[in-house]
Amino acid sequence: MPGLVFILNGPNLNLLGRRQPEIYGAETLADVEQGCRSLAAAEGLEIRFHQSNREYELIDWVHEARDVAQGIIINPAAFTHTSVALLDALHTFEGPVLEVHISNVHKRESFRHHSYVSLRADGVIAGFGTEGYLLALRRMATLLR
Repeated sequence: MPGLVFILNGPNLNLLGRRQPEIYGAETLADVEQGCRSLAAAEGLEIRFHQSNREYELIDWVHEARDVAQGIIINPAAFTHTSVALLDALHTFEGPVLEVHISNVHKRESFRHHSYVSLRADGVIAGFGTEGYLLALRRMATLLR
């Protein structure tokens, strides 16, 4: 059995489905979580799905994952472009890390083109809408086999 995967979501993703649906789509974060839970079960994975608008909570979950998880999927949202602290925490995690972005950040404002998290991520999925989470989960299942 491949194991436990943390799926971490950064600031404002609690507003998914209501905030800028022309960019992020109509699905809610609860919809994303349900899709991830269904796929995880089919892949023999267990997930812990978290969202926070607070950087320190994401860092605490990365620290928790060090002791119990085999992989991390993270959509750091705005912390992608600002958080050296989150990067430092991810560097302490020994399993695979996959970075997900709902929009294609490279077609957006130039400040979104840089990701601190990418300096640690084993792969990046961007621009596939919320389906990117499922793509990341499938890839994680492959990496953990």
